[in-house]
Order: sequence, then structure tokens, then C-alpha cells
Amino acid sequence: MKPYIGIPLVAGLVYRAWSRKSLTPLGIIVAGFSASAHALHPWSAPVALLAVFYFGGTKVTKVKHEIKSRLTLSATGAEGGEGPRNHIQVLANSVVATVLSIAHAIVLSRSASDSCFSLGQKSADILVVGIVAYVHYLGIPQSLLCIIADTSFANSNYAAVAADTFSSELGILSKSKPRLITSLTLREVPPGTNGGVTATGLGAGLLGSFIVSATSAAVLPFCASAGIKERVLWTVAMTAWGTLGSVLDSVLGGILQASVVDKRSGKVVEGSGGRKVLVHPSGKVVAIDSAEASGIEKSQNATLRSGSSAKLAREESHESRRVETGHDWLDNNGVNLLMAATMSVGAMGISQWLWGLDITDLLA
Repeated sequence: MKPYIGIPLVAGLVYRAWSRKSLTPLGIIVAGFSASAHALHPWSAPVALLAVFYFGGTKVTKVKHEIKSRLTLSATGAEGGEGPRNHIQVLANSVVATVLSIAHAIVLSRSASDSCFSLGQKSADILVVGIVAYVHYLGIPQSLLCIIADTSFANSNYAAVAADTFSSELGILSKSKPRLITSLTLREVPPGTNGGVTATGLGAGLLGSFIVSATSAAVLPFCASAGIKERVLWTVAMTAWGTLGSVLDSVLGGILQASVVDKRSGKVVEGSGGRKVLVHPSGKVVAIDSAEASGIEKSQNATLRSGSSAKLAREESHESRRVETGHDWLDNNGVNLLMAATMSVGAMGISQWLWGLDITDLLA
């Protein structure tokens, strides 16, 4: 991207994150480096996709925030709901795309050929694959495979993480109870449970993926042979791929991440910044209602702090939380990173096999 375009864009993203307090100070710094890395790419697509993901993600985070904050509890004692995203969350959602955007920029700088999509004719195309894994399921003709599949590796990544963000932030507002995707009986679980899905959440994920996919169809430098039909097919395929990433995130979250529920309220307890929640908080600081805090103060001499809707006290007589679903192996950031990497690496592997290419040729 030209410096006179990239620099103002990056500066604008950083300023908006600071002015809207959508990111923590360290999160802003990491996001600034990530955006700068995207701007180094000669195409405008990486920065455009990053911007769309950021603006869309922060927008849906604020949708009915007051309502969402009452559906869950925070492990820190504050209201539930998502606050400013920290540097770990920024990295979990962007590091894969950032690394591959830089890698593809380096490959393009060493190539003297046309920088538009080469339709699977060289090994460098493996870096820009995003949708090949879903071509078969969509029934797209093999003759269109190269045009539809030939995309930025970061595109599949952002379609998936955008679908996941939209699904998480809007799905929790569903009027119907979530169903646990990893349960054979699809049992009902509290809102905010990892692995819990609703029709609203799946629809929101589809919307998020479509927004990123449509953006990529508009800004990617397709070769001259690609027409409107190919761009439409690309958008459909990309949307499906990203939505599949959201479903995968639910499956991984339901298995690898513990969903902790407060025994008294029945609400899911969220870890600050996507971190793990203490499952056995005896003797630890926990969030409780002000009425309960007053009673514990009299009987247990626990320290209370006023000024918020939740009070902090020491729970010494019994455990106040239980694990609703999943294993306590990864936190939310780890699940997001694993999903993004799995979707991207999987697409690369399938494209390498379909095209008969070898990614190791890039090292020669």
C-alpha cells in the first residue's frame, strides 16, 4: 500500500481505538504494529480487511451492552460483558493474518510477474489460499476452483474471526436458550457458555463473515479473467468458510475451555480479557451481589468495596462456582487463536494437495 494512504489509515485506526476506548493502552500499541504490518503489503486488501474487522467487531461489542452485561458476571467484580480488548485479545485475532500478510508481501517483492491472482500456477499461491477447503461442499465447478480459491490467506482468517466475534456478541442476545453443540442431546446452557449456540448467533456469524467476504471481493486485485460471476462465487464460498470457523470455535470452546457458572445466580462468570476464571475461588476474591456481600461481612469479616453494582468479598465457607462445560485447558484467547490457525493451515494444506504445489518451494 502506498505510504500516503497507509499511514493515515493506520493513524486513523489507532486514534479511533484510543478515543473510543475500545482497546487498552497496550492493546492499542499492539494493534498499531499489526496495522502497520498489514500496510506494508502492496495490496490494499489486508488493511481494508483489518479495518472492516475492527470497526465491525467494536460496533457489535457495543450493541445492547447494558443488556449483555446483565446476562453474565465478571470474575473481577465489575459488570459482565466485554470491556476494552487487551493486547492478548488483539494478538489472538490478528497474529496469524499479520504473519502471513508479511510473508506474502515478501514473496511478491521477489517476484517479477503480475501481482494479481495467478490461479494456482505457482507455489506462492498457497500463501494466499483461504477457501479451497469449502469449495467441495459448495459444489463449485472445478473449472472455477483457481479463481475462487486464490485469495489472501488473511482473508480466510478474518472471515472466520469476524464470524466468531459477531456470533459471540450478538448471539448472547438471543431470546432462546443456547444449546451446547458438543452435547449429544444439545442440552440447554446459560447465555455466554462456551460451545453454546443459537440460531441468532449462527445468523450473526454468517453476517460477520459475509461483510468481510464482500469487502474482499471488492478490494482484492483479481486477474482480468475473473468476472462478476467469479466474485459472487468467491463471496458465497468465503462466507461459508468463515461461518464454518465460527462453528469450529464453538466446538473447540465447548471442549477445551471451561465455562464457569456462579451457583447462586446461575450466570456464566467471564474472565477479564479472555483469561481463565477461578473454578475453586475459596479464599480468593469473587464477585457477589451487594445484599449477599453485606451478610458475609457480618459473618466472615470480609472486606467490601462500594461504588459498583458488584461487591468483592472472600468466599471462605463454600465454593461459589462450578464448571458447567468443558475442560480447563485453554482460555478464550487460546481457543480463538487455535481456531484461526486451524482454519488457515487447513485451507493451505488442501490447496497444496488440489493444486499439486509444494509450499517448500518458497524457501528455494
